Amino acid sequence: MADAHTDLLPPMAWNAWGDPALAKPLSPAIRSLLEGALGVSGEDVTPPGIDDVRLTPSALTSAHRDGLAAVVGDEYVRTADRDRLLRAGGKSTPDLLRRRQIEQDAPDAVVLPGDDDEVAAVLDYCSRNRIAVVPFGGGTSVVGGLDPIRGEFDSVISLDLRRLDALHWLDEVSGEAELGAGLTGPEAERLLGERGFSIGHFPQSFRFASIGGYAATRSSGQDSAGYGRFNDMVRGMRVITPAGVIDVGRAPASAAGPDLRELFAGSEGTFGVITRVRLRVHPVPECVRYEAWSFPDFATGAEAFRAVIQTGTGPTVLRLSDEVETGINLATAHSIGEKSATGGCLAITVFEGTPEHAESRHAETSALLAARGGTSLGEAAAKGWENGRFDAPYLRDSLLSAGALCETLETATTWSNLTTLKEGVTKALTDALTESGTPALVMCHISHVYPTGASLYFTVVAGQRGDVAEQWRTVKARACDAIIANGGTITHHHAVGADHRPWMTAEIGDLGVQVMRAVKKTLDPVGILNPGKLIP
Repeated sequence: MADAHTDLLPPMAWNAWGDPALAKPLSPAIRSLLEGALGVSGEDVTPPGIDDVRLTPSALTSAHRDGLAAVVGDEYVRTADRDRLLRAGGKSTPDLLRRRQIEQDAPDAVVLPGDDDEVAAVLDYCSRNRIAVVPFGGGTSVVGGLDPIRGEFDSVISLDLRRLDALHWLDEVSGEAELGAGLTGPEAERLLGERGFSIGHFPQSFRFASIGGYAATRSSGQDSAGYGRFNDMVRGMRVITPAGVIDVGRAPASAAGPDLRELFAGSEGTFGVITRVRLRVHPVPECVRYEAWSFPDFATGAEAFRAVIQTGTGPTVLRLSDEVETGINLATAHSIGEKSATGGCLAITVFEGTPEHAESRHAETSALLAARGGTSLGEAAAKGWENGRFDAPYLRDSLLSAGALCETLETATTWSNLTTLKEGVTKALTDALTESGTPALVMCHISHVYPTGASLYFTVVAGQRGDVAEQWRTVKARACDAIIANGGTITHHHAVGADHRPWMTAEIGDLGVQVMRAVKKTLDPVGILNPGKLIP
């Protein structure tokens, strides 16, 4: 278990995505694209350094600090500015814009429990003393899920779970493993890989996000066509609430009432703190096959993807970029702005398993795609996508410094409504940005597919105008309104947080909101857990 001070700091930069060593300056091709398409000069602005930032003073009293230290140990209650700043929020564009300000807010303290009992004791102490608690995993939220909102409370702590980092057990016969919520994706894969197993969950946040965070947000990874969403993999969870401890999930399947796993999957730390997750795992694949495809247009590619998923041919990865995303080569992160591998729309397919299984699924999928307008491009573009699959967020930091606004949003709908939703959201984004005084590049891809529908993932690049945070808030609100108006879900896998909360009533209805509030009141009577998130 980690116990050194430096090992207990979040691995990401305080004011940017990811590992600073992996950050790269904008290429000449990207700078040319920015100037030619958006009128952005690309002159870099140097943001303030960490020593320039002034945080609001910690509101946690010395008595409460000592009370929390009595639970977890003095070393594991941190009130230093650097510790607080590193847990001050997630990594959305609004989060990163706030990190560029001199005056910033942050949690009043960071508390790092070492086991379930300490989590329970911290929640008990905070409930009795009316201290808000924001659970913290990898810090990758892009929807305001980690904002240190105090609400009606005088102070707020960040409950960092990274010491809960054990592989508790692995059942190789059943293909199940129980993992600590604080494990990162790479560490979980390393521990399981030593025994020949894998989870197969690879979201873009994989290098930093945690097992507990995956469960709390109903995460969806890039291999979802083969392995499903993260909540599909969850067999059980331990959740510590102010009202007590609950273990959900028992047998592989059950008819013993509603499935309480789904109550806590996606609860974003508002109902309780997930400390252990029992997962379906599988043997590390023996073989991986790759093939990229070109389609003449997005509608043709989407229709081909529908045929694949409804036939059940079983690819591990299915990804389709629209014409704009393909044109600027966004899917292959190391070649953005350079000449695309194809015109039309680029599609990526990947197959994992035994050599025989991968080959049979590859052959069946390829036949379907070819019959529906696809042209094979071979392996290169698919391998290029995989090599850069976790790197795209680094580009956003450089774009912000160069005067460009860059952000993503996502939704999902049925196959029959896919075109309507895509067109509605694209128009809302384009119109709103035009009204703010800038042209825009609005790109979209499909990366998660189901027999009845698919997700739509939008990337937006435009010029910064005026108050950039307010500029994006206005644009994002227009897009969210368009999502609801055109039959989409307000979020497919980024979760709700604070940013999507205003649209939750439209998503689940007044009675749905009442149900969520009733659950909250039962499990967290004082309301200390992650105020201002998820529940309207």
